[in-house]
Amino acid sequence: MPFADKTHIKVPENLSDEQVLFLGDIFPTDTVAVWGAGPVGQMTLRSALLLGAKQVVCIDSVPERLEMARAGGAITVDNAQESVIERLNELTDGKGPEKCIDAVGMEAHSPRALEHAYDRLKQAVMLESDRAAVLREMIYVCRPAGIISIPGVYGGLVDKMPMGAVMNKGLTIRTGQTHVNRWTDDLVKRIDDGQIDPSFVITHRVGLEQGPEMYKTFRDKKDNCIKVVLRP
Repeated sequence: MPFADKTHIKVPENLSDEQVLFLGDIFPTDTVAVWGAGPVGQMTLRSALLLGAKQVVCIDSVPERLEMARAGGAITVDNAQESVIERLNELTDGKGPEKCIDAVGMEAHSPRALEHAYDRLKQAVMLESDRAAVLREMIYVCRPAGIISIPGVYGGLVDKMPMGAVMNKGLTIRTGQTHVNRWTDDLVKRIDDGQIDPSFVITHRVGLEQGPEMYKTFRDKKDNCIKVVLRP
């Protein structure tokens, strides 16, 4: 498990060695699936590994982003080339991941042409504002009693949500912006300890005057752009 040698756990004296023997091996067996390998997804997958996930699967279609995800320890799935559902079933012995994380948000692109056309048409006639392709897929593949987390931003209405599957699987849905203040102290300690260096995600460093140009570069996924730092 990545960083295990730098993670120290205080074990209560009343517990035997055998009781805690598997905490660092087969007990924490979660599979975490992350949709989106942009900046949010890159931080998400590394956080999952840092906290002890057995395996993290990252789903995207941009080659350089998938490469960065693999460098961070994730198994990658190119959803433009293979079935996400089939691949996740293969990686989890048909059970599905315990935790699914949407790091994409409202502008998700479905690799399924009909689904994508449906969402774009609904947007065009103002019957929905957000594309829910990732949300739908997470609900389909998540293991019963699993957790769906949505840090990806949504701003309005979505359509064709399989709420029956959410209820029948007993899924927990967590949403919202990142609780930055809650985690800052812990993350600073981990950075200082050398457990992680968040600067890995920066691919471009430019002057502030290049902001509009670099926004277009990022939006259009050109020049291997993943994260831009603007300097005055």
